[in-house]
Amino acid sequence: MTRSGTTHPAAYRDSNVLRWATAYTASVSGDVVFFLTLSWAVTRLAGPAQVGAVLAVGAIPRALLMLVGGVIADRYGPRRVVIGSDFARCVLIVGAAALMQFTGGGLPMLYAVALVFGVIDALFMPAVGALAGRLTDPGQLGRVQGLRVLAVRVSNAVGPMIAAIVLTAAGVAAGFGLAGLLFSLSFGLLLAVRLNRGQTAEPSTGSPLDDLRDGLRYLRRNRPLARLVVVVALSELCFSGPVGIGLVLLTAERHWGPAILGWALSVFSIGGAVSGILLTVLARVPRAGVALAGTLTATAVLVGALGQVTTAGALIAGSAALGAISGAAMAIGNALLQRTTEPRYLGRVGAVTSLCTLGLSPLLYPVTGLVAAAWGTGVFFAGCAVVCLLAAVTAATAKAIRDSEL
Repeated sequence: MTRSGTTHPAAYRDSNVLRWATAYTASVSGDVVFFLTLSWAVTRLAGPAQVGAVLAVGAIPRALLMLVGGVIADRYGPRRVVIGSDFARCVLIVGAAALMQFTGGGLPMLYAVALVFGVIDALFMPAVGALAGRLTDPGQLGRVQGLRVLAVRVSNAVGPMIAAIVLTAAGVAAGFGLAGLLFSLSFGLLLAVRLNRGQTAEPSTGSPLDDLRDGLRYLRRNRPLARLVVVVALSELCFSGPVGIGLVLLTAERHWGPAILGWALSVFSIGGAVSGILLTVLARVPRAGVALAGTLTATAVLVGALGQVTTAGALIAGSAALGAISGAAMAIGNALLQRTTEPRYLGRVGAVTSLCTLGLSPLLYPVTGLVAAAWGTGVFFAGCAVVCLLAAVTAATAKAIRDSEL
């Protein structure tokens, strides 16, 4: 790995980074719109019982092929892979919109779309994560990850709203069309994104299987990095979907209605967006490893307390605080992970982390419902608190992580 002597501007002033951040926002918004439209279409055609099956058809190949996607991202370069996979998503979803508009679609078509989208996602996700670590100097990674958190939380706040408006006004075909438009915007912006020339990766000379083995050996040899992967995976596991489902069940259990749920989910996203903005403008994060352990501990306390609230106001306030603290932990953890990883391994290391979060989190969905039904939502949130606390302890007891700087 070589480093350039040129000084890059702050990430929030770097047009290259801002193009990536805007593309990422459009991409995540497209994801949100696509999955809501897909769920709505399946519900209209076959009833709610089929929704879980269709989503599982997409989730399974994504999990199974995630490590392969990481190998491909490192082998051929994250920029090339992310552009190609984003283009494939555009073609797929625009095609789905056309079929729904002119033929009415059908359940088999929706199963096929979910399956192909899951395969493409397995390529896209490791590549887009690796791309974030190759845009600018390592010293800017904290700001880049702050922008990433901002993009995710803004998309999660805005995506459902625009999807609901389009689905209500124009139907499923228009919903798929909107998702395709957002993916097209992301694709166009990514074409203009360039890698940092001062941060190069050596090309692979072995087979893809050799690359996969090499990536796993790299993680085994680098114990501080492996431990950091565990920290990030545990910290994001509950926030890749289960906590959102928990909030739905909590508001239903307390008989607070959909308006309170909407407020709780919105302020959670707003809190995370505020954290993203603050981390983006900070020049550095002193004692970043200690800050990571501290924010994870605070996250554990807040998520555990959220399951015990008895008033709607406390739920909304707690959701805002949880969104802010968990957003900070997410940004710091991912920035440290990318700073610790050699550029040529970013795709494979990111794929392992994504597999542990997005790959495993769908398995927690039925667990969430079963635990809430048997012992109440408070017990489920307590379980999430234990997971976050385990991540905090893992970070706090590793000297290499505690001494990390951003």
